[in-house]
Amino acid sequence: MSRVFLITALVFGLVGSLASPLRAQAFGGLARVDAGRSLITDTGREVGVDLHLSQGVPYRVFTLDSPPRLVLDFREVDWSGLDAGDLNKSARISDVKFGTYVPGWSRMVLMLAGTLSVAQAGLEVDPVTGGAHLAIRLAPVESEDFAAAAGAPRDPRWDLPEPQQFDGPPPRAADAPLRVMLDPGHGGIDPGAETEQVVEKHLVLTFARELRELLLRSGRFEVTLTRDADYFVSLERRIALAHEAGADIFISLHADALAEGRAHGATVYTLSEEASDIASAKLAERHDRDDLLSGVDLSNADDEVTDILLDLARQETRPRSQALARVLVDNIAAQGTPMNRRPLRSASFSVLKAADIPSVLVEIGFLSSPRDLKNLVDPAWRATMATGIRNALQDWRSQDQARRALVRQ
Repeated sequence: MSRVFLITALVFGLVGSLASPLRAQAFGGLARVDAGRSLITDTGREVGVDLHLSQGVPYRVFTLDSPPRLVLDFREVDWSGLDAGDLNKSARISDVKFGTYVPGWSRMVLMLAGTLSVAQAGLEVDPVTGGAHLAIRLAPVESEDFAAAAGAPRDPRWDLPEPQQFDGPPPRAADAPLRVMLDPGHGGIDPGAETEQVVEKHLVLTFARELRELLLRSGRFEVTLTRDADYFVSLERRIALAHEAGADIFISLHADALAEGRAHGATVYTLSEEASDIASAKLAERHDRDDLLSGVDLSNADDEVTDILLDLARQETRPRSQALARVLVDNIAAQGTPMNRRPLRSASFSVLKAADIPSVLVEIGFLSSPRDLKNLVDPAWRATMATGIRNALQDWRSQDQARRALVRQ
């Protein structure tokens, strides 16, 4: 008889959050998904999600609302060979994403075209081969009941620790190194822009590492990365990491692909509720949507009162961010790097919403531009771009200190 591991054997009906993962066992190596046997099907009455793995792994299942999503978390899985288009054969699943979520854990997110609850979920392990079959059955449910049951369970075995109060870094001397938080965009389950040649999440991580080394060698900077490997970091978490590091500035690095206006050339973005142009607005919307598609629970997002208080704090930070953006554009252009025809832009990027840290988002180029793509994969070109950013940070530091001294006077 085959051995069966179940989160629960009950039919859940309207319940949408299954919080208990499998107990950790002595599984060896990385579980691999069998792309040829895994499938999402639709019988009309229910949607079936069948994933075949090389071995059993701890897992959990839950739903999120706004928009409705099904989230599957696993001990890390190798997704090689799995294609979302080949996997999904149900019109009630509008999109499927999968990849690394946090180090050691993988995530699959199913975007639901309507509200579906988890009727059954179980993992069966073959005692002979060790292979595993995860079977999940989804059934229609009223939207009010779906919303009431949705939400990410809290479990220290799977989640980041609860936020804690900290006093922040101690005061530093005026000539102390500038603390820079570099934020390689996307990661893990969120690949960003993709071409046959390169994936954005890998490219910007490579560039962030190269830029970090250049800054550290100057002896004038302390540098931290929001991620140092291929895993997912939510937009909210990226800002929190900058605060925990006591960062003086925050630079988010991207190399997106945009159809609107055939964008090309380096571009620097600052935060603004009103986007400077349609393409910038769509880019900011896509970044936020990527966070949602990766299974982020926004049910406890800041309320309107909090937003007002943050806006007050940004009154001082905003001009410093704009000054940083201008000096970045000037110094990158001085290196002979191709610039966008409108290199200074703004939009409501969530990753730039730290109220007390000057923040910018730098598109070092666009993967949708053949010229930019050729540059982006060239280490020598990236070194030139990094030099421009380093020079800009040195100039901004001097200018910012002079301006703040005048303000104090």
